[in-house]
Amino acid sequence: MVKRRTLEEDSVILKKKFTEKRSQSDNAEGDPAIRSLRKRLKRAQRKLRNIEAKKRDMESKKTKSGG
Repeated sequence: MVKRRTLEEDSVILKKKFTEKRSQSDNAEGDPAIRSLRKRLKRAQRKLRNIEAKKRDMESKKTKSGG
């Protein structure tokens, strides 16, 4: 079985791949591989932000209820 990466690890790796590919390419806007990497990076970042927001929301509900 393969160990899955966390969202933090995944976003770091995707960001590194994206910047490397973008710097190597002369037409970064038209390259479908770079576009795909960017989409995956943004998706991972969005998931990470949502998880952090849910954690903050749950903690604030705990303090409001006195628990």
